[in-house]
Amino acid sequence: MVKAAAPVAGDLWKVLEGVLDPEVPVLSVVDLGIVRDVRVTDDGVEVVVTPTYSGCPAVKVIERDIVGALRRAGVAKVRVRTEFAPAWTTDWMSDAAREKLRAYGIAPPRPRVGDADADPLVQLLRRQPPPAVPCPWCGAAETELRSAFGPTACKSIRYCPGCRQPFEAFKAL
Repeated sequence: MVKAAAPVAGDLWKVLEGVLDPEVPVLSVVDLGIVRDVRVTDDGVEVVVTPTYSGCPAVKVIERDIVGALRRAGVAKVRVRTEFAPAWTTDWMSDAAREKLRAYGIAPPRPRVGDADADPLVQLLRRQPPPAVPCPWCGAAETELRSAFGPTACKSIRYCPGCRQPFEAFKAL
């Protein structure tokens, strides 16, 4: 009897690059940085994910899509393990993901890495004006915050007086 070759982690990452985020379908779960690790074990494949926030309603859909994609790629046993620590940060997003967001019409979050003054908590009360968010459509630097909370908790709604377009902005976390 010939034993089937074990999956290769690099190939599995490529499969996961095709699993789209259900809320922002221009990004893969790899682009978004929520796939933290892919492990080939004696008992199959384990994918470690960290959701964008603990109450994310898309977690179960993402888990189902990861399992489905890997099974279609020939992996018989797949387990998705969700880890909440360390908490997901927008710094885990790839540069390509930020550009995909902008091209899709969502202002990408600015990187927070190296910002010693950055508060690690999401501010629910505004004590100072939020930083400027450039318009993803026309590039205008000055836009207006219309709602701190958008269609999902990780986005806000902004308006560009330059091109007069509303748009979503991904919050930096």
